[in-house]
Amino acid sequence: MSSFDPYQLPFPALTATLKAAGEATRLRILALLAETELTVSDLIAILRQSQPRLSRHLRLLAEAGLVERFREGSWAFFRLGESGGTADIARTLIVRLDSGDPTIARDRERLAAVRATRTAAAQNYFRRHAADWDRIRKLHVADAAVEAAVQAAFAGKPIRALLDLGTGTGRMLELFGPAIERGVGVDLSRDMLALARERLDRAGLKHCSVRHGDIYDLPLPRGSFDAVIIHQVLHFLDDSARAIREAARVLRPGGRLLVVDFAPHDLEFLREQHAHRRLGFAAEAVTQWMAAAGLDVARQLTLPPGPDGKIAVSLWLARDPRIAVAAPAAREVA
Repeated sequence: MSSFDPYQLPFPALTATLKAAGEATRLRILALLAETELTVSDLIAILRQSQPRLSRHLRLLAEAGLVERFREGSWAFFRLGESGGTADIARTLIVRLDSGDPTIARDRERLAAVRATRTAAAQNYFRRHAADWDRIRKLHVADAAVEAAVQAAFAGKPIRALLDLGTGTGRMLELFGPAIERGVGVDLSRDMLALARERLDRAGLKHCSVRHGDIYDLPLPRGSFDAVIIHQVLHFLDDSARAIREAARVLRPGGRLLVVDFAPHDLEFLREQHAHRRLGFAAEAVTQWMAAAGLDVARQLTLPPGPDGKIAVSLWLARDPRIAVAAPAAREVA
């Protein structure tokens, strides 16, 4: 008797899956969703087709299990299916596509333009609000409770080299600065970096520095930090899983990654007025992204909102499963 294979499909299901994928626009959609999560509005801008037509294509792909749909407030996001036989078929088809094909290349150029527009909008927001960023964040985050939980998550093991991604005003470096040997903050906003440098100078943290960089493509070598923090950053991004993978890349064996962000909420004005791309994250979503990046999730907790009805905040702590090898004493001295 053959063992059960979760990637095998019954004949009718396989036929329906291939029929759903075997259409030009739908195959283009699959190729785009292999790059990042997208909304219908994004796909309209890239594929230059009507909303009703694209919605029909997306519905067929979702019914076949090739894509997943999830709603946040008034927006609906689409991504490739993450598990099962149909998801495996989608990825197999995409791998077979010629990346130099004119149609695929044009779609990716338009996708790059959509991403550039999002980035420009976020940067304009940060530029307008850089001076009072901490004050804005306090409107919806209980900072004292969150920072205590962040410190507790890293307790019990010293941090030599700390990386803070999307460092903003440099608050995480300031918080951990006295207890670490080296701290680096990376941010895409030069206005934020100016504030962070001033803050670190004022605190006298000469061993901490900040630099301009892309969270998706860090200007840092592999395995160079034993702790990485992504604090209140993912909800601004259009590809959170990619940011987590890049954070995992720079972790040393046994290193720890801490993600702090909002739990799911329905405060649409944060998207409209404050450039939030995502209205919080379900606990299992970030857990899956960490596991997919090769990390072992060690802890997840959610801090409830305060009496004023502020948004709940979640924390995820993961470890690089590789075993750290102690360096010889002579090397440590050197």
